[in-house]
Amino acid sequence: MPHSTPPENDVEVGESLPPQTAHAVSVSLPTWRANVGYEEGEEWVLSKMKTGYPRFFVHKIIQQLAADIAAKYGQKNEQAMLFPTPTTAGRCRDFILRTASELNSEQVRIVDLVPASEQERSAEFSVISPRVSAVLFPGTHFKVAKSFWQHSGDGVSSRRAEYCQSLFSKGLLVDSKETCTTPKMCKGPRRYRQKTSIDLTGSDTLPNGAENQDSAQFVEQRFGRNLDISQAKNAKLAIRRRIAGSLTANVGLIEALSLEKDAERTRDVPGFSEEDVYLYPCGMSAIFNGHRNMMSTKAPLKSIVYGFPYIDTLKIVEKFGPGAHFCGFGSQEELDDLEKRLEGGERFLALFTEFPGNPLLRSPDLERIRHLADKYDFYVVVDETIGNFINVNVLPYADAVVSSLTKVFSGDSNVMGGSLVLNPNSKNYNVLKRAWDEDYEDNHWAEDSIFLERNSRDFVSRIERTNANAEAICEVLRAHPRVKKVYYPKYSDTRPYYERCRNANGGYGGLLSATFYTKQDATDFFDNLDTVKGPSLGTNFTLSSPYVILAHYGELDWAASWGVEADLVRFSVGLEETSKLVGTFQRALNAITPS
Repeated sequence: MPHSTPPENDVEVGESLPPQTAHAVSVSLPTWRANVGYEEGEEWVLSKMKTGYPRFFVHKIIQQLAADIAAKYGQKNEQAMLFPTPTTAGRCRDFILRTASELNSEQVRIVDLVPASEQERSAEFSVISPRVSAVLFPGTHFKVAKSFWQHSGDGVSSRRAEYCQSLFSKGLLVDSKETCTTPKMCKGPRRYRQKTSIDLTGSDTLPNGAENQDSAQFVEQRFGRNLDISQAKNAKLAIRRRIAGSLTANVGLIEALSLEKDAERTRDVPGFSEEDVYLYPCGMSAIFNGHRNMMSTKAPLKSIVYGFPYIDTLKIVEKFGPGAHFCGFGSQEELDDLEKRLEGGERFLALFTEFPGNPLLRSPDLERIRHLADKYDFYVVVDETIGNFINVNVLPYADAVVSSLTKVFSGDSNVMGGSLVLNPNSKNYNVLKRAWDEDYEDNHWAEDSIFLERNSRDFVSRIERTNANAEAICEVLRAHPRVKKVYYPKYSDTRPYYERCRNANGGYGGLLSATFYTKQDATDFFDNLDTVKGPSLGTNFTLSSPYVILAHYGELDWAASWGVEADLVRFSVGLEETSKLVGTFQRALNAITPS
């Protein structure tokens, strides 16, 4: 019997992905059994979880800060949920009180933690603005608070919590009611102490021998990267220009901001610029706040969710507004029905859709949707996370385009981010622009912005490579007799709608899914597939998961009723050498037990 090749990606259950990464956004669930065990709450899985996907698993750094704040400012058996501002915390508080009507306002309250002295608040931390707002509530209602955290995406990031924890433990972050005007001798973690201009124009990396300099201005030195906190504002500008398509060169931050705009990649909408790009803590926060802002411009109306969506998009529309009209197949027949409803007088706030959808990779008919929206006055919100604007241009059909920057835009699986783009050519632009101007808070933590800017510099070349690798994997899967169906935009019956939006040099993306004829086939294949396995997508390494088990375990029959099978396996294809990746998938297919 031939000797089998030992797996290269045998990562222990519960380990972060990438391994030993403090702020990783994925976690290893390496077998089918481990994924089911996680959903079932089995101790052998949960006890090993070092981390998890950040909106579903409150990072242990955040857990520790929340516990410390609750211990100091809370009452017996109270817990805390942490948010970046009083405003975001207030929305959580309102949600808890609305959902748990047995609680009163004294039982759910907010403590705003700020730097201890006025000098620190006004000068020392003017760039990074370290503060956190804690919602304190009875621990028995943790699930209610957690659902707001998950759906809204507005909770604090692990890096913000790490920074604030270091201040809080030294007594330098206190209840805003306790602040004083007397400067303290110690000004917080040493690496943050140096005051620098936010508009530094020098190099954004440490010169040789910089270890002898005052290293306070450098907030991170992970992965060999030295990050200058003074560059946070510039980093955010570069990110917004990349999302706008006007910055695509793989160069350092200072050079990037001096380049002429990339006219070939800028989104093809008259009058568009980075001024119409808004950053959020994560992609779901962009959707949550987009829905909330749009509701503020009209009378209470249901929204349409078109196509089988990522789970929280539907939950947001259902839980934080008048409700949803769900068109889960994303079919022309559903658009026919919608048109009849509109002709009959029904009115809606907005239509939310993904281009293409997750996990079935179907593409909506955006041209027809736009026509209906213009005729019957509802907004169109398109989530371009899977397609991404290098491959497709959906902005001409949308009032707003949202994306998770956590995914392929970052690639490194170590930072969260989201964006929302307004279409200046939309007839609704002025109304929406006013709503955003009045409401928008930039809550993307400065350190996260610096990581995201660094990670995204080569996003164009990475997307082109994952496009090619995904097509190669697609061909391997489609050729195997035990694979029931492969879901990929190139081979979907909705391909004509994708092609209508595909850029001249755009591909079909790095995400695909497959189903098998039996559960045993799916399990055999998955357990023998030598990639890392866990939640998230768009990583620079290939990442696989039994997606429906993870996302819809409590509603598998409901998902199946919309054509989403429980045993579907989803693949986010990475940057590995193509022939090696093809071999990895071929070996897993060969491991399927003969029937």
